[in-house]
Amino acid sequence: MTVHLYFSLIPEALIASNLPPEKFGQYYATGSDYKSKGQCLFFEVDPNFRSDYFEIDEAIARCVPAEDGTPKHSVYIAVYRVLEHLPISALGKLYLTTAYGHTLGLERGEMPADDTPSLHMYQDLVPVNSLVVSNLKPRLFFESVTSKPTKFIRFPGLFFVELELGELATDPENGQVNDLPYPFIHHLREALMVLSPITGDEPTTKDSKMVHRVHALDFPYRMVKKGFYVGNDGELAFYPMLSHSVLRDQHNPWWRSANS
Repeated sequence: MTVHLYFSLIPEALIASNLPPEKFGQYYATGSDYKSKGQCLFFEVDPNFRSDYFEIDEAIARCVPAEDGTPKHSVYIAVYRVLEHLPISALGKLYLTTAYGHTLGLERGEMPADDTPSLHMYQDLVPVNSLVVSNLKPRLFFESVTSKPTKFIRFPGLFFVELELGELATDPENGQVNDLPYPFIHHLREALMVLSPITGDEPTTKDSKMVHRVHALDFPYRMVKKGFYVGNDGELAFYPMLSHSVLRDQHNPWWRSANS
């Protein structure tokens, strides 16, 4: 039976499984007894990827179906420092699974152009789970905590998603909240007001502000702005999120599940 390699982001782990992506997502989000446990995100990893850091061949040897033919759901290869030892070239599709087990696959895409001065909110998922507002565009934000740190904090790699701020992105003090679902709006406004949007590529003295040091890992998929970012060793890849209209028209079961 085929063995798949998955890089889980909630929590960080490298996993071998007999399950294809859609079935793995359902199992990982709901458990074998279909009891809701929460949304999950994971990459499919090139099955030919090998590294001295991971005991992949040993895990694959253990990833065999039961005597009755039931596929092996998961064999954990590593649960620590996974991202920094995974080359970005080994990552395939990014899968988003809802708390009810519906899974959507995203292809890697071109980094989006963004010349409009605005503020940003980034949720880090690996290797830390923090919520940060910044006046840096995604690539500069990534570099500011990895290859070109602007503070003492530095990570070997980072997976993060940009979340919608609506009117607060350009007017944090007076912008309307509208349908933003965040329960910490007052604190969010205060954090955004410390920053100023920048127009160039050079960071200012105050470029980022922590909103939550340890933030809940789940977030509303409908609030994803543009997409997801993953990088290490100076390389940054982008996985664009599908538009709401495409999700409603072409992936309606997933969209309804994500907004239940």
